[in-house]
Amino acid sequence: MTAITSSRGNTEVVSARRTESHDVPDIINLISNSTKTTFGRINVTYLLEKSNLAVTLCNEKKEAIAHALFLDYPNWNITDQSDWESFLHENYINNKCTPLNTLFLHLFVAREEYAAGCSQEIVRTIFNVVPELQFVLLFIPADENLDPALGNIFEEMTTMPGSTVDPNFTLLVCHRHQYCPQLYIRKARLEDHDDLLPILTCHSETLKEIYGDYFLADLLETQDEENQAVVGEDGGTAVGFMSLCSQVNISLLHECFDLGPFHGLCKPHPDDILKMPQEPNFQEDEDKSKQGSPEAESVSSQNSERISDPDAAVQKDGVNTVSHTELPLDDVRGKDFKFSATPVLETEEEDAFRPVYRGASNAFCIRLFCIDEKHETRSLDLLHYVFQLFPDKDFCIIVVPHLAPEFHLIQSFVRVVPFSTSTFNHELYVFHRAGLLKSFNVRRATTNDILGVEMLIKTLSLNESILNDLKMFTLARKDPDGTPVQAFVAEALDQIVGISVIKDEMDIEYIHSHYNIEDFMHFYHHQREEHGHLYHFVLNPIFHHYTKHFLKEILRLAHKSSLYYPVYPQYVEGKFQNPCAHSLTSALHYMVPVRPRRQIVYPLEELGINAPSEQVSKDQLGYALNYINRKLTLESKVSINTRIVVVGASNVGISFLETLIFCPHLRFNNLTLISIHGLPGKNLPGSKHGRFLINSHCFNDQDYAQMSLCSWVNVVVGKMTGINRAAKYVVVSKGKKVPYDHLVLCTGQQYQVPCPTGADISKLPTNREVARRRPQRYAGKVPSNLFVLRDDQDCSKATRWLQENIVSAEGNVIVYGNTIDIYTTVETLLSLGIDGSRIHLVQPPLSSHVTCLNNSAIESAVEEALAQAGVSVYYESILAEWSEGDHPGRMTWASFTTNTKPFKLHCSAFFSFANRTVDYETFKAINDACLVYDGRLVIDTNFQTNDNSIRAAGPLTKFSNRYFANEWTHSNFSSKEIGFHLAVSMLNLLDPTLEPLSEPQKDVDRLIPLYKGCKIKGGVLPGGYNYLHVSKPEIPMCLDIQLAQPNYGTEIITGEARHGNYFRLHVNEYSMVESITCFSKEPLPVSNYVCLYGQHERLLNDLCSRWKEKLITDLYSYFREPWSMAIYHDRFIDLKNELRQILMTSEVGGGAGPGPLLGRPGDGDSADEEAPPPRQLLERHLAEIAFERRAAGRVRAYLRGHGRHLPMYALPAGGRRGAAAAAPAPPPRPAPPRSTDGT
Repeated sequence: MTAITSSRGNTEVVSARRTESHDVPDIINLISNSTKTTFGRINVTYLLEKSNLAVTLCNEKKEAIAHALFLDYPNWNITDQSDWESFLHENYINNKCTPLNTLFLHLFVAREEYAAGCSQEIVRTIFNVVPELQFVLLFIPADENLDPALGNIFEEMTTMPGSTVDPNFTLLVCHRHQYCPQLYIRKARLEDHDDLLPILTCHSETLKEIYGDYFLADLLETQDEENQAVVGEDGGTAVGFMSLCSQVNISLLHECFDLGPFHGLCKPHPDDILKMPQEPNFQEDEDKSKQGSPEAESVSSQNSERISDPDAAVQKDGVNTVSHTELPLDDVRGKDFKFSATPVLETEEEDAFRPVYRGASNAFCIRLFCIDEKHETRSLDLLHYVFQLFPDKDFCIIVVPHLAPEFHLIQSFVRVVPFSTSTFNHELYVFHRAGLLKSFNVRRATTNDILGVEMLIKTLSLNESILNDLKMFTLARKDPDGTPVQAFVAEALDQIVGISVIKDEMDIEYIHSHYNIEDFMHFYHHQREEHGHLYHFVLNPIFHHYTKHFLKEILRLAHKSSLYYPVYPQYVEGKFQNPCAHSLTSALHYMVPVRPRRQIVYPLEELGINAPSEQVSKDQLGYALNYINRKLTLESKVSINTRIVVVGASNVGISFLETLIFCPHLRFNNLTLISIHGLPGKNLPGSKHGRFLINSHCFNDQDYAQMSLCSWVNVVVGKMTGINRAAKYVVVSKGKKVPYDHLVLCTGQQYQVPCPTGADISKLPTNREVARRRPQRYAGKVPSNLFVLRDDQDCSKATRWLQENIVSAEGNVIVYGNTIDIYTTVETLLSLGIDGSRIHLVQPPLSSHVTCLNNSAIESAVEEALAQAGVSVYYESILAEWSEGDHPGRMTWASFTTNTKPFKLHCSAFFSFANRTVDYETFKAINDACLVYDGRLVIDTNFQTNDNSIRAAGPLTKFSNRYFANEWTHSNFSSKEIGFHLAVSMLNLLDPTLEPLSEPQKDVDRLIPLYKGCKIKGGVLPGGYNYLHVSKPEIPMCLDIQLAQPNYGTEIITGEARHGNYFRLHVNEYSMVESITCFSKEPLPVSNYVCLYGQHERLLNDLCSRWKEKLITDLYSYFREPWSMAIYHDRFIDLKNELRQILMTSEVGGGAGPGPLLGRPGDGDSADEEAPPPRQLLERHLAEIAFERRAAGRVRAYLRGHGRHLPMYALPAGGRRGAAAAAPAPPPRPAPPRSTDGT
């Protein structure tokens, strides 16, 4: 915060922030006549959307008092935005402006009395925010006088004699050194001690505690050739300090980090062993090629070819000397891009080749660094001097603790990828001396660049694809489909160090409809030709900190405002050969991942000509979308190196990871998932492997494809067998250790191998005679034909086994259990071609009175379907024993006890769904780690166990007994919602941009949180019935008992279960939809029906009223009618919130909302009550009219704004953007939404 003084002597304390869209009205109000003469007539919203940097100053009351907008090309359209650099060099004297160090001021407005102080503060702010920035330029009309507020900070640039510049304009410049000068760097002296000690102390007391009070004096006194210390000085005071050492433990770093791209931080030597065994071809065996990468982003030494430049020049300013510079090339598999695969921990390290480096160390290290917060953005100034102290070293390295917050210096360093077996408890960052070069230039590629690009990328996996696209650009400027192509190269010291190829984005309507790109842009302020598709991006890692500048230049030179980069799922066959092929980009971490949008399932036949366009409704291969625009190029992400290890790829764990990776302002470098089968979502589209198990509809394969977790998460394939809380690591299969700072346990509960009672059926025992205290865990050898299905991979394995051994053979299949999965499994067996007479469904006694379907009508229909298919059903049967017979390792028969007579069945395959609990190995790891376990892992309301570093969520857990709510666990709630809130609790610890949480009120933490998301289960049941049940979080209760409750509400049922058209809605006493049950022969639009949950019945076109009047005979057709499409739209929740806000505003402003206005004089009044005075009645009536107009206007705006998705609604003249105005005839008695609760 900074205090500024007005022309009247008033003082305001202001703080700077980025300008947001809601500031536009304030900006417009501050525009004066002098603003228009200086900057011209501008569209503020458009300019803000296209600006690279926009700054707002606010006072302590959060009132905006000044705004400034900066772009990377001139105002007033003096020259084309791609040519201004040459224009300035040709027309102005002493011009050192480059795209790297220059921005243009396009708008400045401020309250008149504070304008002078605000202009200086804004300029000081942008110089601090953009360290490379040296000049701010401004063109103004030559005959206009510049406002004094700007005149004090700008000076005129001199034109060259004979200049062709337009004489009607004058160019002004503002220099960095006037507001944020570079630090003076020198060797540290003992006299600096008193200046530096407060800076060190404010950052950490640890050094003082470990090394004593005089550790800094010792560093200053003991300098020699190997140990150096430098300070940064401002105004004669030391404000920054760096202690350096030329001795580096290179061998330790080789063991822990992949240093291939940096030649092992060693000098080249003739005896270096760099050659790797021949890697498998990507197209032939994609999975094997991933084993050599400990993390997906690791770079092998084979892909680190170097360019030696003996003629490397000296910078013009003489500050940085580079000779014999070796520029290690980036790998197409990627810096900062985690390959779309899951590395296998057990094999990746021991057998992987590692280069051997014989040369001397080529690196020095920063042992200690601190700088005053005010000068933090000038941290890089010290490196210019530091490299002069070690002229024989090319690399500077620094190691920082994982939990240390990111500081400005390391933003210019390259993070080195650790091996997955590394237990080194620090992060390693590397900086090459060539990274100080300021001659980094981006330009369009030419034919002469092909040889340089080929040298840059010749060891990369997609080098041929990149070269072909580059040649396509140089020859035709378009691809065979006619799509315009553009190519750009980055060069430093006349070497090609980067290459990028983009095309016009031709599928922008699909992207706009299917992804939330409007979280980052106002779509309709961008022309179609301004959207670009990033196909290739390769940049030498030593210039990694220039990645955003490279992207910014691509946007400027290509006249684009946005770039899109897709990541396709790993199951796409031949993805490196098909039109979806992209080189994996090192720019991925500088782009933002874009959330997909929930899509409406349109009844296209019913909508007819009013259906949306094919671009909106078409099915297309899903992909994860990454995005960057002009605004984001100067907005840094916060890197978080905290090691977060998630155990279990359950819905809770996936939701947790999804929430973290879609935080656009954060970059998590150390997310790790430990899972038996790696990441889910590997099934091919249309696969039926998952039909064995009931579907929770939290995630599907399309969702996994659109997340691309493999791009952001390190995956360790294995099973947790131990937790060392003291050393903070997880033990995985075969003793591998995975270190953590925060451990998240989300293993859930799984079906276990059933344990037979051991009853001898020859003695004809009954269930009552079977010992109750039988072993709970089966410890013997599991037969090969006994299947316990836990996830899609288990289902896929079972499907293949059945097709190979059962479908075309003979033998019985036993399905044992009493959960709903037994029905979906039977239907899957039938669909595989197994005759129903060979399937035996054995159900043990229920543990409660609530059945898995909890609906007698559906249960009757399923039983009838089983009977028709010939499936034998056995009730109240307990597994007694099984035998392997003449086939060792395979179950040949199984026996069961019942309430009467036991029976025995021959068995070729056995599916068990009888016992779902916490896995034994998981329990043992938790118990041995002394985590509190009471039937389940005990947590508090903030997901914490008795270890502050370990959190847990999902069915694995239970709330502590101190909450007195043992009947409620996470199993009662939506797993996706649980995962989201788990991530929020973690972000409160890790996100430095969040304000600290206030202390909770006393005893509030004694209440368990009640989540509101619905629970969903769906699948295909015997008879081919599609089943869906959506309900509120609740303790299971028999439906008949629920119906007997006096406050149950209304039950709406159409159709019959046995006819396959059953639809049941439960509307509670508050007129809200509380549960939905569908049982149909036709496929169900699940996402549509889930949107009905929690809606007020009035929003559903007066559902209850129509039902009572017998106007609804089929809920399926009712919810396919065009009026309902708006409710299925993903932005409908925004409309509800806006209408609620209008309602609340009306209540506050007029003293009463529209609710009381619905009555009329005398309605419900007793004879003794006086009628309101006429004035009050008139005020009420006017308030009602005002509310209805505002609400109706908001609904119309909602329909217009989403016309691409909702073209079936008719709108007044003025229409919609890109949508037909025609609409079907409205249904009778239309009831527009009134508020979020329908009142």
